[in-house]
Amino acid sequence: MSADEATSVFCFTPLRVPVDELLREQELARSPSDGAAATSGAAVPPATGPCPVCPLLEAQLQASREAAYWRAMHRRAVEREAQLKHRLAELEAKLRLREQQLFGRKTEAAASTQPPPTPAPTTPDPAARRPRGQQAGRPGHGRRDYSHLPATVEDAELTGADCCCPQCQRPFEPIGGTEDSTVVEVAVRAHRRIIRRRRYRPTCQCGVVSQVVSAPPPPRLIPKSLLGVSIWVMVLLDKYLFYRPTYRLLADLRSHGLDLSLGTLTDGLQRLVPLFEPLYEAFVQRSRQQPLWHADETRWLVFAMIEGKVGYRWYLWVFHGREVVVFVLAAGRAHDVPEEHLGPDARGIMVVDRYKAYQVIAQVKTGLIVLAFCWAHVRRDFLAAARTWPEQESWALAWLEGIGKVYALNAARLEVLPDPLAFAAADSALRGAVAALGVQGQAELADPHVHPARRKVLESLGDHWTGLTVFVEHPEVPMDNNTAERVQRGPVVGRKNYYGSGAVWAGRLAAMMFSLFQTLALGNINPRLWLTAYLEACATAGGKAPPDLESYLPWNLTAERRQEWSLNQEEKVASNTS
Repeated sequence: MSADEATSVFCFTPLRVPVDELLREQELARSPSDGAAATSGAAVPPATGPCPVCPLLEAQLQASREAAYWRAMHRRAVEREAQLKHRLAELEAKLRLREQQLFGRKTEAAASTQPPPTPAPTTPDPAARRPRGQQAGRPGHGRRDYSHLPATVEDAELTGADCCCPQCQRPFEPIGGTEDSTVVEVAVRAHRRIIRRRRYRPTCQCGVVSQVVSAPPPPRLIPKSLLGVSIWVMVLLDKYLFYRPTYRLLADLRSHGLDLSLGTLTDGLQRLVPLFEPLYEAFVQRSRQQPLWHADETRWLVFAMIEGKVGYRWYLWVFHGREVVVFVLAAGRAHDVPEEHLGPDARGIMVVDRYKAYQVIAQVKTGLIVLAFCWAHVRRDFLAAARTWPEQESWALAWLEGIGKVYALNAARLEVLPDPLAFAAADSALRGAVAALGVQGQAELADPHVHPARRKVLESLGDHWTGLTVFVEHPEVPMDNNTAERVQRGPVVGRKNYYGSGAVWAGRLAAMMFSLFQTLALGNINPRLWLTAYLEACATAGGKAPPDLESYLPWNLTAERRQEWSLNQEEKVASNTS
């Protein structure tokens, strides 16, 4: 009801006089001379003075107008207050999220708020599980075996007063046998190899051979360089596998008496790039043939100015397959990088996060590549909601429990993969749990009063549901992309330690070496032994890639080489014994 309607009810109704008649009487009372005009049908001018019939009319009309005005102002204030409260809640949630990201725990193993600790039981619980370390009731791995290491025998004898009785001073008599003690040592020694090449003079008079003949010079990895293969193996491992800055390695070498300049190592690394380029190309070709990839990207700084590139931020992409891992250094983060790496004919499944660039890859649009999204990122959404919106914590933790149940059911399904009957039962249980999560998400989204924090997480869950359920139909596909994130830990540590690369060639070499060492890790191959053998073959080939490059590829290694270069000590001992 409007303000005018309210006034009419309050003032005019008790008079029981029509409104037109009342107005007419009011005009006649104010101006009698106008009666003829009014009766003749002329227009009656509007009233300008107070109401002569009802003296309270003007005051009540004014009060009604003011009441309507203040009601409208109050309504606007209430709406504005609600908006400000909502905005304040959003900012407080964002502040809690940033504080958690900056100062909070990085692990996802526990919820944001832990329940109060329960008092320890008086008797130990055999089913209690320790957060880390040796678990109760589990067999240990025992002492490590170092018998495969070369041994240096030292004899320790008693001499002087130690070899006689302290009372009567009569000497001890040897009885044979020894009591052996083992101490493991590592001796790093910088030394020079001086190759004395004997010279010979022919005794014949044929003239075919020159007057002086000597043994051939030793093969060098870099022509005219004094540094041998062992130094370059140490440099490459230290920088690209153990992620230590070069200046720290140089300081370490100085403590061993070897003083090298930074420029010497930098120039040498640049000259090693052509040796690894054919190897890297073979890795790329092998990566394109994989049926399943884990893909991810992280920033990598390259301190070089190139045309068309603003700033130093580049990106290090990783494509992890079953047999090979390839890192790709790119100036951008767009979809063209995975398109070019995988090639136009790539077919398979790629496990990724929800970054939009993956969803617009040409091979994905044409259906050649199927995207499987990561459930770990979904968990992080619910964890973030629990940490930033305390009142939504119980709801988020309930969802985390449901996701954990799906993880457990999927793991149980994979354990019985060889058994068709057991697999069918486990698969049915998994499908039921996944379907229940989908129905729950749709039901909560249908609520018109759903909390904004819930709506944001559930809408993302619904938008990516097709990719999140790829693992149901393909048991070989993991539920998350943790594999790609794990192999990126090393480069991220290197980025923090030495900030990135100082030139484009240095960034490309970093991508090549990261690819090599992570691929060797897939095959459990000792990177030091493999790299030593490969660089020695390059030195023998005159500082070029060896002609039998295919035989050094990890997936082409012979059984003997794989056993000899294995990181598994049992295999190495068996190889040495045979």
